[in-house]
Amino acid sequence: MSLTAARLSDVYAEIDTVNAKDPGHVLVDGIATPANLIYGRRMSAELEAFCPHASEALKIAARGQHIERWIIPRNAYPMDRLGYHAWRNALRDHHALRLAEILASFEFDAETISRVQAIVRKERLRLDPEVQTLEDVICLVFLKYELDAFAAKLHGDDIRLGDILAKTWRKMSARGQEVALAIPPPPAIVAALQAGLERLRA
Repeated sequence: MSLTAARLSDVYAEIDTVNAKDPGHVLVDGIATPANLIYGRRMSAELEAFCPHASEALKIAARGQHIERWIIPRNAYPMDRLGYHAWRNALRDHHALRLAEILASFEFDAETISRVQAIVRKERLRLDPEVQTLEDVICLVFLKYELDAFAAKLHGDDIRLGDILAKTWRKMSARGQEVALAIPPPPAIVAALQAGLERLRA
């Protein structure tokens, strides 16, 4: 194992240690697993498949993209659109700060730390290829692992589901969309997506 690979493995282990403290759990092969822990591992796996030659900074950003997400609950902010965006921004800043602390403890240079933070904060989305890759991987993990549970929470509201799918779709690159369709999603999901896109265009 090279020095870089060993260092990356150590950083992954530290991120996983933090995320293993998530009080929220999901079932993985019938076993209750901390939600943030499995999310980070799925992000790494999807990134490896989507972009095998990703930089070290992008790999770290993907693994830690939701680090300690439970620390700032949604209900800490007003339950409206402005409150939602404020919550998301607070989360991004927290994720960036925690990753910076971990990387500093492993004596990463300031440039790498700053780069990881920029990717996690999604700065210059669509203009920065690595930030766009992170967004694609986030969407792929959502579509592959989280969509069924999310759709169930909407209790059959196909219009809302379609609108959310359409907004997710528009965040993705053409290649990300191609990979998403290859999963493949159920016909009902594709139909909801198409209806949502039509509403957005209208």
